[in-house]
Amino acid sequence: MISREIRLASRPTGEPTLENFELAQVDVPEPGEGQILVRNTWMSVDPYMRGRMDDAESYIPPFQLGSPLEGSAVGEVVASGDPGVPVGATVSHFLGWREHVVLNAAEAVVIDTGLARPEDYLGALGTTGLTAYLAVTEIAPVREGDVVFVSGAAGAVGSVAGQLARGLGAAKVIGSAGGPEKARKLVDDFGFDAAIDYRAGSLSERLADHAPEGIDVYVDNVGGDHLEAAIDAFKDHGRAALVGMISEYNAPVPGPRNLYSAVKKRLTLRGVLVSDHLDRFPEYIGKAAGWLADGTLHTEKTVVEGLEHAPDALLGVLRGANTGKMLVRL
Repeated sequence: MISREIRLASRPTGEPTLENFELAQVDVPEPGEGQILVRNTWMSVDPYMRGRMDDAESYIPPFQLGSPLEGSAVGEVVASGDPGVPVGATVSHFLGWREHVVLNAAEAVVIDTGLARPEDYLGALGTTGLTAYLAVTEIAPVREGDVVFVSGAAGAVGSVAGQLARGLGAAKVIGSAGGPEKARKLVDDFGFDAAIDYRAGSLSERLADHAPEGIDVYVDNVGGDHLEAAIDAFKDHGRAALVGMISEYNAPVPGPRNLYSAVKKRLTLRGVLVSDHLDRFPEYIGKAAGWLADGTLHTEKTVVEGLEHAPDALLGVLRGANTGKMLVRL
């Protein structure tokens, strides 16, 4: 069998370009004992992948030059050497960026497509959904009557975090997004109380207008000026879940100029890596599948067609081109 995969051709300096990727054809072997052959049908594209393009120590190893990239994917088992994962099963795994893959059956999880669509296991029922859930229930827990601010609120994590905060009893949920259409969707489609187009005017002033008495919780997906604005807006003993800082992925930026305010206000600024909490998936999926089914949780996705366009999808998500989850359909 001949298949295709996307490899890292070179390491970027600053913002990646299409020249940093290459599309290659490969021979796919038959699965051995305890292995399965999966035809990938959907793959996830996420901002953290930018960091793996650099040869730098981090919480996850860098992509290797000349090797295929990795990431969450779902697909159909088309050949199996493991009786526990039969042909026809739908599985999730971490070897995306290729059309077919042979992997150990233990590295895949059989998913219930009667519970939700396969692609939902890459979004609301995947790591981005679990990240949002952890952010507002454990890392920076939302309490009844809190004022909550979410940056990158039209993205896969932010859009879910804002809705969960509302369900946890937040008095007001404020989101920031780039452009008037995304800002409109935050209120009209995702149920936020207020939205800030961060490209239009002073972010700090707009946040102060929407939260004149301050904020209690901040879910940070952006860093930079957004984190600085949140620190200014925090009430004493405020709580922040530091999920990601996409503003810094292509080039480092100075830390918040007002960081000493975190001392004076006795703030809790806590990072979250979903890889530390994968054991929470059964608990989370048991709840979130019901929220999806009854419409309590609204999700959207931005879909790019074809493996050859996966690099475009990654460049797009780094530039904020997506609403909801960025996915590639194979």
